[in-house]
Amino acid sequence: MAVKAESKNVRLSPRKVAAVAALVRNRTVADAIVILEHTPRRSALAVLKTIKSAQANAAHNHNYKADTLRITEITVNHGTRLKRFRPAAMGRALPYVKRNSHIRVLVDGELRPVKKPTAEKPAAKKEEK
Repeated sequence: MAVKAESKNVRLSPRKVAAVAALVRNRTVADAIVILEHTPRRSALAVLKTIKSAQANAAHNHNYKADTLRITEITVNHGTRLKRFRPAAMGRALPYVKRNSHIRVLVDGELRPVKKPTAEKPAAKKEEK
């Protein structure tokens, strides 16, 4: 079962984020972190943050081994668009769009073995004097 993490409405264009996401698709999480830390793009930070969140979700919430995690799917979709206007010549206003992105990461790996609870020994009775 894959574990997911999502970052919604990241204030970066989906086209720019998708270019960085393609660098780490189908890699191990450890490799992806190294690649993104050395990628000089602003969108690398947003993708890195989402991958680290998925890694933490898998390790803490779903009992996966952190060193065996692999990115099974990474998708970048368009989010809400902010429509704005820029002043132009002759008193006009020209529209432009500020684009947002949704980043979704699925990781999968090896589960940790389940620890069986040990049988508790009855407490030794203390001698009273």
